[in-house]
Amino acid sequence: MTFAFAGDLAPYLILLVFGFLPSEIWRVMSVFIARGLDESSEVLVWVRAVASALLAGVVAKLILTPPGALAMAPFIWRLAAMVAGVTAFYLLRRSLIAAIVCAETILIGAAWYFSA
Repeated sequence: MTFAFAGDLAPYLILLVFGFLPSEIWRVMSVFIARGLDESSEVLVWVRAVASALLAGVVAKLILTPPGALAMAPFIWRLAAMVAGVTAFYLLRRSLIAAIVCAETILIGAAWYFSA
């Protein structure tokens, strides 16, 4: 398939058509479908539990078998960064940005220290 009419914009057009739009359609539909749902319903409680479990699985995978540059930091430092991030989250009034900055600071510092 060629997009000769798009010229230099062809990769962006492909990304928009095949990457963004199919996902965005489902997001818009979910907003309309979720309007009438009760937040404490059994279905939404189950959905939140599944989403939390998936997120925990991804975090565990990143800590135990890190890809790319994250592998430069030793396991104990990756674990320490996660613990520090969770601790910062709860100590700083459930601030997600504070938790991310805290954990990233530890990871970047560990990677810098062990790469030198």
